Amino acid sequence: MSLPPGLLQWTHEVSTHLPHLSHPQAVVLAWWSYGIATTRCCGLTTVATFLALLRSERANTVRQRLREWCYDAQDKSGRQRQAVPVGTCFAPLLGWIVAWWSPAIPRLALALDATTLGQAFTVLAVCVVYNRCSIPVAWVVLRGDQAGSWRPHWEGLLARIAPAIPAHWQVVVSADSGLYAKWLYQAISAYGWHPYLRLSGQGYFRSAAGQRWRPLVDAARRGGALRRWDAVCFKTQACQLRCTLLAWWAADQAVPWLILTDLAPRQAQLAWYGLRAWIETGFKYTKRGGWHWEQSKMRDPQRVERLWLAMAVATLRVVSLEPALPSSLLPALPTCLSVFRRGWLYHLVLQIKQQPLPVGRFIPSPWPDDRLLTLLC
Repeated sequence: MSLPPGLLQWTHEVSTHLPHLSHPQAVVLAWWSYGIATTRCCGLTTVATFLALLRSERANTVRQRLREWCYDAQDKSGRQRQAVPVGTCFAPLLGWIVAWWSPAIPRLALALDATTLGQAFTVLAVCVVYNRCSIPVAWVVLRGDQAGSWRPHWEGLLARIAPAIPAHWQVVVSADSGLYAKWLYQAISAYGWHPYLRLSGQGYFRSAAGQRWRPLVDAARRGGALRRWDAVCFKTQACQLRCTLLAWWAADQAVPWLILTDLAPRQAQLAWYGLRAWIETGFKYTKRGGWHWEQSKMRDPQRVERLWLAMAVATLRVVSLEPALPSSLLPALPTCLSVFRRGWLYHLVLQIKQQPLPVGRFIPSPWPDDRLLTLLC
């Protein structure tokens, strides 16, 4: 059975940008992501039924192809069985985004965070944050009750994606206070990227030129202006860090923003930390706001990692379509719609009209500066 034009074109895109996958692996990934993007559901039964109707095939046949794509090699039938190598897809996936990125804006904002599926799983994810949304580019799925340090996972994820980012690009990597660690700050800096790590407010700091240690919360004045410190944070020798400390405490906030970065005090914009919130929006689209992962019945972490690959490619697809909307239509579209929803609607219209896909693009909105702090919080 021949593929519909839209699915055929998308299969070519997936094979082109993830060339290390075998042809069958790339084809089924294209099917998975196309089905997810069209149905707004990552459920196996829903996606398989949609593709079966689209291709005039038996639903159980399509379902088995999708299911086995998520399996480990030993769980598959056949002598040439292979598991989809999720980790090797991270750099090509980010490289795909970079290839479609506006060349006039050579900078990237990444965010690190963890998301959960009830008590079943914890996902550690590195995402490109983009226009109030995010696209996962590297992740690891852990069982909800799995003990142990997250450090090897975060270090491994950063190492995986590093080859995909051009050396001359400016890269900011943010994480909330729950992930702060000196080793994480140093790991990010080692790639030539700029950490933007939030502190909880526990501990002490001093000016790099002084000797007096002060509580970290004293770095900001409630209701006062942004303060930039050339500082040494934390008294304990093992934890001490020479850095720039950005401190701001809005009058209506219970706790201050205390951000560590390696940018010089006058170069660093505290408002850039506000981009981190977009990863949470992206997690929402993974679940109830988009692909409905919260309804998944999968219970094997490795299979979930492969499903996340399909969801990540589906997210890349719809988000990259939004900038390709015809300029003649943009003034008539509601501005309240997110980049995710606008892209998804455009994807749907293209399939209904059986029109070819435009080349995807990423045109990031301007990063905020510190004059907009009151709007961010």
